[in-house]
Amino acid sequence: METALYIPVKNFLERAGYRVKGEITGCDVVGLSEGEPRVVVICELKLTFNLELILQAVDRASIADEVWIAARISAKGKGREADKRYRDLCRRLGIGMLGISSAGEVSIIVSSASLMPRSNPKRRTRLIKEHVKREGDPALGGSSKVPIMTAYRQQALACAAALSAGPLRPRDLKPSAPMAGKILLSNHYGWFERIEKGVYGLNDAGRQALEQWPGRPSVD
Repeated sequence: METALYIPVKNFLERAGYRVKGEITGCDVVGLSEGEPRVVVICELKLTFNLELILQAVDRASIADEVWIAARISAKGKGREADKRYRDLCRRLGIGMLGISSAGEVSIIVSSASLMPRSNPKRRTRLIKEHVKREGDPALGGSSKVPIMTAYRQQALACAAALSAGPLRPRDLKPSAPMAGKILLSNHYGWFERIEKGVYGLNDAGRQALEQWPGRPSVD
């Protein structure tokens, strides 16, 4: 699975000085530099190098300073990583290529270069905000068809955990969930119920969510 590639790529980018998290606004791997201005690095994962991986990388170039693609290196040495045309295309687009061995070792096949201008500042800002707000790194990059532990879901679960002991007001929840008022009012996941004006409790769906997401595990 593509998630098996995540930890090697995460380690590679962390050694380069980035704080790395998986599955941020649809991007498999996102690294942020410390301080300002932020440097955004995105890497997309596939089991093999293919055209779809390049198309994803081109899309990410509108919000990132560096874009990489990563895939398994073919055991027989006949994968796209061995195709000079594929490597040259990545070079022309400024997309870096990372090859991952069966032992999890990461090698640079093509270096990344910032040749394409960022053209989507709103999407870039949304990605950075989600990265910064998300506690730890609870989602493996490359995950598909599974709910993603977003910053919003983390705070909603914090509210649910607090309300499992009994009804509370939004202001009582703010120390652990700054967005508590908005989360309880919108009730996006259907976990909460209004007991009386300004007081909320947890329903059965919320209790089931706490069982589904015990401890909100992180891959940090």
